[in-house]
Amino acid sequence: MSETVIVRYRTRPEAAEENARLVENVYAALAATDPGDFRYETYRLDDGTTFVHIARVTGANPLTDLPAFVEFQRDLAQRCAEPPAPAAASLVGSYGRRD
Repeated sequence: MSETVIVRYRTRPEAAEENARLVENVYAALAATDPGDFRYETYRLDDGTTFVHIARVTGANPLTDLPAFVEFQRDLAQRCAEPPAPAAASLVGSYGRRD
């Protein structure tokens, strides 16, 4: 059974590009390690400073042991103007192909 977690936060304007770079590093590390049955998406909203992460985890969360994710989290509080707000989510409906 999978669990979906959505995390939303807003960075300070001067920290948004650094945050995006650190997120990109997480995706590069995931591609290199290929953790299998794990789905992860990150969106940057039109304001340029709000980020939304969506993780669908089956079993152990591979992010917790990923050095790039540890690095991403290291100074996250200092980059944020609005702290991360994680919430568990359940799917109500879906349409279309998900690549």
